Amino acid sequence: MSPDVDLTVAEPGPHPLRHRLLALDSRLFEFAAGRHWPFAEPVLPRLSRSANHGVLWFATAAAMAASRTPRARRAAARGLASLSLASLVINTLGKRSVRRPRPALDPVPLVRHLKRQPITTSFPSGHSASAAAFATGVALESPAWGAAVAPVAWSVALSRVYTGVHFPSDVLVGAVLGAGAAFAVRGLVPTRAQVVPPARPRAEVPALPDGAGLVVVANAGSGTADRVRTLRLGLPRTEVVECEPEDVSVELEKAAARARVLGVCGGDGTVNAAAEVALRHGLPLAVLPGGTLNHFAYDLGVEDVRGLARAVRRGEAVRVDVGRFTCGDRRGIFLNTCSLGVYPELVREREHWSGRIGGWPAGVLAALRVLRAHGHPMEAEFRGQVRPLWLLFAGNGTYHRMGLAPGRRVDLADGQLDVRVVHGGRRPALRLLAAALAGPLTRSPAHAAVQVSRLHIAGVAPGTLFAHDGEVTEVAGEVTLEKLPGALTVYRPLHGLRHSVSPYLDTQFSLFGMQTYGEA
Repeated sequence: MSPDVDLTVAEPGPHPLRHRLLALDSRLFEFAAGRHWPFAEPVLPRLSRSANHGVLWFATAAAMAASRTPRARRAAARGLASLSLASLVINTLGKRSVRRPRPALDPVPLVRHLKRQPITTSFPSGHSASAAAFATGVALESPAWGAAVAPVAWSVALSRVYTGVHFPSDVLVGAVLGAGAAFAVRGLVPTRAQVVPPARPRAEVPALPDGAGLVVVANAGSGTADRVRTLRLGLPRTEVVECEPEDVSVELEKAAARARVLGVCGGDGTVNAAAEVALRHGLPLAVLPGGTLNHFAYDLGVEDVRGLARAVRRGEAVRVDVGRFTCGDRRGIFLNTCSLGVYPELVREREHWSGRIGGWPAGVLAALRVLRAHGHPMEAEFRGQVRPLWLLFAGNGTYHRMGLAPGRRVDLADGQLDVRVVHGGRRPALRLLAAALAGPLTRSPAHAAVQVSRLHIAGVAPGTLFAHDGEVTEVAGEVTLEKLPGALTVYRPLHGLRHSVSPYLDTQFSLFGMQTYGEA
């Protein structure tokens, strides 16, 4: 291994101000070397080594993600993204722009020396930049986690001076650059707190200071016992009914008969069932996320027990749209998405294998089996010609994407169905990947997208699978998807949302022979 810059190259000519600053920096380094740091000797050298190549921060991010809270996972991801940007800038530009040698180790006690001394240039400190970037990125997404990580990051930065591998100014500038990288990442990808939902009218709901009148049905199959216990601590008079998945529908009906507010704790399928009961009984709904993905609760802004309990105590709620599908005499609702084509096939295959090999392996196997199939999942008639489709997706509200999958919804009351179609053809895997990369409004040979308020699909073959909020059923003949604007009242912390009314836009669109209609 060789230094990344030739340190034997002569420095530029004399510069009085620079020499004064360097002399001050050296005196500060010697002062720190001569001081006794209580309890630092057994800790700081090890901590400094653990931060090599970002190992400490990757381990910290993994621990945060293991907490299974969405805010912690977002904070961990933002911290790692900030660290990556800071490391890239420091190692490609910073250290190659300023050829500053490492400090002489003579003033530093031998017990503090690292076993392996770095041979790159000294300015700025990459360890300090990474520590500051990770801690700042985490704090921007979650101040609580940021407060927990900050002392560790501060200690890593100090350890670089303590062990004699950096001058104080190296550490200071590295930390500033690292924090700047975190803010740069936030500029590219705003935090959830920055993305303010459009103003919507506040719904009138009962405030339940101690939870009296709230009946929560909890799906025991989701493993939500700890969340339910926490909810009882914040709302002690809440009635909680824990039941097995097959009994959820019956218990929801019983709860609705005696509740002022219907509550539910479970995944998106359980929340869908609760929303249907709440609509039928005219009750407001309180949603406590308790499943694996919890798309509706997280997009709503309810991420944990504390947020829901605060909204219930204060009587804070909004009205949100509900999607409805109709096929003959069958009706149902969806709060998140519905789809025809590849995805329902994938769900069916995954359920078939999950009991044998586990959830994630079953998902991978299902995707491989579906995408390797030769037949098209569905077809649509357009101007007398039958055209194959790989996927028809409709979201309840406009999805904003980051990466390959639909991301979050900012507005749950925009009056729109987010409709996307992947055309049929050869090589389905490549077509689906191209459609995923294209973006929600990009036209491409493989992909089309539009936002409408009503969608009519004719000529659906008998036995065609239809997925809605993770549940799969069969449809045939004609299927109609439509919006029920502001139909459901749900509790959520308002965070200063203003009062206003947003009109719905009229639209008319034709897509593969499927008619769409706007409504005022």
